[in-house]
Amino acid sequence: MRHGRILLSAALMLVVMASVPVRAGETPAGALERLKAGNARFVKDPASQLPIDEEKRQAQAKGQSPFAIVLSCADSRVPPEVIFNVGLGEVFVVRTAGEVIDKAVLASIEYGAEHLKTPLLVVMGHETCGAVKTAVETKPGAPSMGPNLDALIGAIKPAFDRMSTPADLAHLRDAILANVEQVVNDILAKSAVVKHLTGAGELQVIGAYYELSTGLVQFSKPVQLAAEPAAKDASGHK
Repeated sequence: MRHGRILLSAALMLVVMASVPVRAGETPAGALERLKAGNARFVKDPASQLPIDEEKRQAQAKGQSPFAIVLSCADSRVPPEVIFNVGLGEVFVVRTAGEVIDKAVLASIEYGAEHLKTPLLVVMGHETCGAVKTAVETKPGAPSMGPNLDALIGAIKPAFDRMSTPADLAHLRDAILANVEQVVNDILAKSAVVKHLTGAGELQVIGAYYELSTGLVQFSKPVQLAAEPAAKDASGHK
């Protein structure tokens, strides 16, 4: 089942989200604006100092309260903390090649969303992603690259069915965006926790695309899910 298209346009898309309080002083919309502001600082000055100091570092020993979860590629050129110019404890980061998910990744996301009450989940692909490029180049019947890489490529390839263009190197950006959409849908299909929190308005899920050449992050429209019906008690009342 698909949960809505999230493909990105070439221009930065405006995101309109309901301000649903999920914890004191933080909303999905507010969290997104903080990411946008941090990315704007990075784009303007890539050497901009991260907001980290001794006091903030010591404060992290008391616990964490991140305002956003970011699932991004493990590519060394795509560190979310730098791209969004955030400090220690501000963003809960999960990274795998091609943003591919497994149970450990889902558990990590669920921990951030449910236990840390983080109101925003961003799935971020990036320009010239090597994992997606390899999936595009790997044709049926190609020699095995080993069980682990084969599994990674196998997880990415279903995304190409979403494309309106051919899945080839000439349309690599389209393939990367399709993979972001696939990962978002996979998370919602495989995590009852994320699906419930999203439907209840306690978590916003959004796709993103990072341009290596400019430093700019473009965001999709947020996923919209209908709220789940209230559970009935033993007497049949809601």
